[in-house]
Amino acid sequence: MKRATLLAVTLLCLSLWQQVIAGPDVSSYIRSQIDRMRSGDCVEIDDCPISSTILLPALYEKYGYQLIWKNADAVSQLVAAIEASYEDGLDPQDYHLDGIRRLQASQGAGGDSATRAELDLVLTDSLVRLGYHLQIGKVDPESLDSNWNMERTLELDPILKMSAAIDSAEVTNLVAAFRPQAAIYHDLKQALADYRRLQADGGWPAVPPGDSLKPGMNDPRVPAIRRRLAVTGDMPAVDLDSPEFDNAVEAGVRHFQQRHGLEADGIVGKGTLAELNVPVEARIDQLRVNLERARWVLHDLPEDFVLTDIAGFKVRYFRGGQPVWVTRAQVGMAYRKTPVFRDRIRYIEFNPTWTVPPTILRQDILPRVKKDPAYLEEKDLQVIDHNGKAVDAATIDWSRYPAAGFPYLLRQGPGPNNALGRMKFMFPNKHAVYLHDTPHRAGFGQARRAFSSGCIRIEDPFAFARLLLADKPDWDQARIDQVVESRKTTRVNLTEPLTVLLLYWTAEVDADQQVIFRSDIYDRDAEVLSALNGRFEFRDRPIIRQYRAGVI
Repeated sequence: MKRATLLAVTLLCLSLWQQVIAGPDVSSYIRSQIDRMRSGDCVEIDDCPISSTILLPALYEKYGYQLIWKNADAVSQLVAAIEASYEDGLDPQDYHLDGIRRLQASQGAGGDSATRAELDLVLTDSLVRLGYHLQIGKVDPESLDSNWNMERTLELDPILKMSAAIDSAEVTNLVAAFRPQAAIYHDLKQALADYRRLQADGGWPAVPPGDSLKPGMNDPRVPAIRRRLAVTGDMPAVDLDSPEFDNAVEAGVRHFQQRHGLEADGIVGKGTLAELNVPVEARIDQLRVNLERARWVLHDLPEDFVLTDIAGFKVRYFRGGQPVWVTRAQVGMAYRKTPVFRDRIRYIEFNPTWTVPPTILRQDILPRVKKDPAYLEEKDLQVIDHNGKAVDAATIDWSRYPAAGFPYLLRQGPGPNNALGRMKFMFPNKHAVYLHDTPHRAGFGQARRAFSSGCIRIEDPFAFARLLLADKPDWDQARIDQVVESRKTTRVNLTEPLTVLLLYWTAEVDADQQVIFRSDIYDRDAEVLSALNGRFEFRDRPIIRQYRAGVI
């Protein structure tokens, strides 16, 4: 009914729109409002605050302060795009949807020149707002993470792009181009639509609490598990009233566990029960949060790059925009989080030494050495001064540390027991974080792999090295093995530095189009969601400052 009413109102407005001819009154009104913006006043039209104080004035200046939205098709396309922003996990009310409807109704009822000008200004502000969010994101990632370094630049003047789209009624295509074009984004959008349909159908039933349920059991709670798993397609909707925990239920539980980053043991224990009972509304919010993260980073990606998925505990290598290799990874513990940032892998170092970072030295190593001086020998750790000269550990009064500042360095020589393993993949950065091998192999067999002190341990470093050195014929597997066996530290520069992204995703869609949810190991989703649901505001980002300075 609402859509039918809106359509009727819109058609009436559009029939009258063709009669609108910008005149002196319209021009004067538009100029007066823009003059107010430029003087620092807050302009609000029919409860619609005009936020675009940079692009909007520039656009109207280009049009001589006349009406911009004279093409009826362009108006209808914009309204449809605003409504469709809901499908991106955004709020259409951030783009003045109700205000546009009210002003359109007034226009249809014979509004005056001021009303026509007001609607025009609101439409323009709506387009700028929507484009801004789709290209950059609503939430400011730097406000959540001071290490953020993934700012973007604009190659084309947004004024030219918007004016061309409005004049030619190509607003639909313009808005579509604002979105990230990566498959990751489109898959998350589809997942959001799917889970909203589940919500509309009533979501899924809760599984009652109780002891762990295992294959072979008969229990009155099993029908609830069957129904819960059937709703999300983890098992077929058959024998829903059966209390038997049979092979079909076990397979469904394992499938669910795999999709939610759990140990796939087929047992409904405490952790699995908790994930089963997460409501559909929370999953919708999780998808919305990760769509927002995608808008932050998935524009203008290079053809070849490495993506470290922190919450997903894996590293993927993309060539030509397509994933060609993946390996499991171990990432930073909750109290030593792996940072989110972008850099470039520049070289591989085989048989690296490891100089113990200050935090690990102070919090981990020195207390252990104080209790057991033999720890240094066990871990092949050598004490050196800041000139690289070896120091006899027996001459050090370890009882003073870590309370006092430690005046030396601890360094571990190359070898299979080195903390960095047999190779590291270097992108020098202020965090001292990189990809590397590890002697701690057992951790790769666990579902949740937050074990490191911040660096990313990868399961198959040899395969990764072969991929990065594929354009160097003399660096085949035999050569790599030979260098590693020599235990001699050897650096090999990449022919071209390779972009590496360290990102945090708690939801994605895999190659089989299954929706994957992960544990929020660093408790980051809530603050993104809060900001996403919060008040609209333009951020003083470099991408905006560039325009203000006349760079674009």
